Amino acid sequence: MSVAPERTTSSARSERIVGDLPWIEDAGKVAPKDARALSKLFLDQLEVLEEGTREYQYARNTLIEMNRSLVVFAASRFRNRGRGEMEDILQVGTVGLIKAIDRFDLSREVEFTSFAIPYIVGEIKRFFRDTSWAVHVPRRLQELRLELAKAKEQLAVALDRQPSVHELAEYLDLSDDEINEGLVASNGYMAGSLDTPGGNDDEADGGPTYAEILGDRDPAMELVEDLHTLAPLLEELDDRERHIVEMRFGQEMTQSQIGAELGVSQMHVSRLLARTLTKLRTGMLADA
Repeated sequence: MSVAPERTTSSARSERIVGDLPWIEDAGKVAPKDARALSKLFLDQLEVLEEGTREYQYARNTLIEMNRSLVVFAASRFRNRGRGEMEDILQVGTVGLIKAIDRFDLSREVEFTSFAIPYIVGEIKRFFRDTSWAVHVPRRLQELRLELAKAKEQLAVALDRQPSVHELAEYLDLSDDEINEGLVASNGYMAGSLDTPGGNDDEADGGPTYAEILGDRDPAMELVEDLHTLAPLLEELDDRERHIVEMRFGQEMTQSQIGAELGVSQMHVSRLLARTLTKLRTGMLADA
């Protein structure tokens, strides 16, 4: 039976080797400065390791633990939140970190920290967008909103129609006034849509929406320009290269899935993808 090689450090701590990677007993305690150098080593190995293997899982999990400080750093701007919500923020921030690890490409020639922070912050902002109230509402009314939502769904099924305020009051053993208060408070959970017609009620189609009335610079214009530049470069790729790019970025397939589709190894897919992206990047820079 083979035994993983071991060596003893000056601190008398045993370090095993997993594949070509050092064994880190507690990755969460790695100093940020050391984590940056180690992350590059682990990310480099993650590119060539087979997904699902013990070595791959070790490398990925260690990267997550080593870089949790990035999540704490990104979450620090939301430090005025309550303790319970801060725990949620750290959890969703970690989801952003994991997405960054899975999508990072060493050929981008950018620091992993610079790549990961936008993913982490984006995930946190999405959390607030999906869970925050548009206006401040007392907690008891927030809880009542949830009870009302469940009651309305259950009564709608039983009655085969939407329940009245009085029916909701009887079902929840509350007064009609309390139900009305809860229904009004529910409007504070979500701000009005910009797609809401903002014209005269007398108009047949409701008039123009608020989005059509408000003018602003379209942030998608730069994306359109990039896509316009990229389109002819994609046409210059051969069929297999275009198919790989479409599977990786259009269908968001993993390298292992692409390899299974093409009948080649993940390592081969990684090399093909890196070569194709380099070709596209060179073309984009030349055009710029």
